[in-house]
Amino acid sequence: MTIKSTEFLEQGLLLNKTIEYSKGSIVSKIIIEKKTGTITLFAFDEAQNLSEHTVPFDALVLVIEGEGEIIINKRSHNLKSGHMIIMPANIPHSINAKKKFKMLLTMIKD
Repeated sequence: MTIKSTEFLEQGLLLNKTIEYSKGSIVSKIIIEKKTGTITLFAFDEAQNLSEHTVPFDALVLVIEGEGEIIINKRSHNLKSGHMIIMPANIPHSINAKKKFKMLLTMIKD
């Protein structure tokens, strides 16, 4: 699901209220999708994860609610609401939800 730009113009957007948790799953909502990159909201239910993978461009994660574990090149980073981290291009990374959490993912393509 993609958010319409008119939603931003008419009322602004409260990120943590824009996406809801779903029991036993990961929910995603695209905010912007362009040739130059994407911005996507995610809501991870407890114990959900994205397995290790790589992407050919940098990605910035901003935790907007709760707490999540970001593993980059086998190194664990526990992030809480308000923390952010960059997952560098072509470096293996994964995401684990030890508790429920929401994050904003910004990917910038070259």
